[in-house]
Amino acid sequence: MSQSSTFSRVLTATGVLAAVSLTGYAIFFDHKRRNSPEFRKHLKSKSKKQAALEKKQKEEAKQVKLQKVSEFLAKELAANPTPTDPSRREETFTTNVEQGERLSIVSGKELDAAAKFYKALSVYPNPADLLGIYQRSVPETVYEYVVMMIAILPPSNISTFLSGATEQVQAAQAESATMAQANEIDE
Repeated sequence: MSQSSTFSRVLTATGVLAAVSLTGYAIFFDHKRRNSPEFRKHLKSKSKKQAALEKKQKEEAKQVKLQKVSEFLAKELAANPTPTDPSRREETFTTNVEQGERLSIVSGKELDAAAKFYKALSVYPNPADLLGIYQRSVPETVYEYVVMMIAILPPSNISTFLSGATEQVQAAQAESATMAQANEIDE
């Protein structure tokens, strides 16, 4: 009995001492944080360093992911190039969308699914509409991979779509400049 009560007292005293020490440290830290400008500067610089480190790690992870996607896309297109024959485009589109949908459900096959969706997009006549459909219906990670693949190697139908938009913007800017000049002449 005496031994268990002694053990109980020691355990209680240790617990109380730990609680008092923790409370004392918290009070000391709070006082130091509120009253010491050097301590606040140190905490702020430590926080900035941590944020910069996290940003750097995210950027490195993004670069590694982009490299991985680029290598995978190059291998995939080398093994199974998209057809240039217009008669096979519809069949290619349907096949790749079906395979992409099946693969997007399987965990770990997101990159394969994205490659199938990318190939379907490259033969589709209106890529902007298809991208909108992908965004609504495809899992987010797969859609992100598709967008990366487009950024790495834009298909010809996307390139013409993007260049057409650029030409439209340039034409609108030229028209507004002409209108501004005409208004200056009128004044």
